[in-house]
Amino acid sequence: MTVRAKKHLGQHFLKDEEIAKKIADSLTEKNYENVLEIGPGMGVLTKYLLQKKFKTSVIEIDSESVEYLKANYLNLANNIISKDFLKINLSDYFQENQVAIIGNFPYNISTQIVFKTLENKQQIPEFSGMFQKEVAQRIASKPGSKVYGILSVLAQAFYTVEYLFTVPPDVFNPPPKVDSGVIRLIRKENYTLPVNEKLFYKIVKLGFNQRRKTLRNSLKSLNLSDKLKQDAIFAKRPEQLSVEQFIELTAKIEQDGI
Repeated sequence: MTVRAKKHLGQHFLKDEEIAKKIADSLTEKNYENVLEIGPGMGVLTKYLLQKKFKTSVIEIDSESVEYLKANYLNLANNIISKDFLKINLSDYFQENQVAIIGNFPYNISTQIVFKTLENKQQIPEFSGMFQKEVAQRIASKPGSKVYGILSVLAQAFYTVEYLFTVPPDVFNPPPKVDSGVIRLIRKENYTLPVNEKLFYKIVKLGFNQRRKTLRNSLKSLNLSDKLKQDAIFAKRPEQLSVEQFIELTAKIEQDGI
């Protein structure tokens, strides 16, 4: 039995064993005993995860894949979650335990997986996986880059992001039209922000929603005082600011008018 790749689920099954092993080996195995693989398909990556010391669980929305995994990976049978990762509460399955996330992520929901990880950062110390190459590059990009944006700043505020390697289309079935990239996120030791997190998110999003404008213009809706707007940082465009500068900017806006 093989599983048919379903377009509406964004499935591209990895068929290269060496790359699967390389992705599994990208986990550091530090500070957690549980790993959750998103979208295991026919288990090419799962097989290598099961060889490791941690406890592997998988989450799979495709019922055909679930049947395949149950039939072919008997030691996984009790750790298959037949749900949509974007809709679950991690604590329902892992209580308060730390859990690393890994996967060959469906392209159509890959950025949402990152946002869900950020929402659950207190429980996810590490995250390693395969994205469309340009998305992987965006998450890992540095200030000044054309692709540096909302996802880059928010991910790097809480995690150290590393672009690991590029994967060509021909190692998938069916092959996607673009290259893929594997990245790893390791949660920072101190991952709480010294400013209001909601405001930080809002400032980053407002800034990049009009990325060609200076921050003085893109943050107009925050009704900042004239005095604050004279600060040199407001003459910059969002892609010129590092994560630390966005945090400083949020602190200044919090203080404004107090």
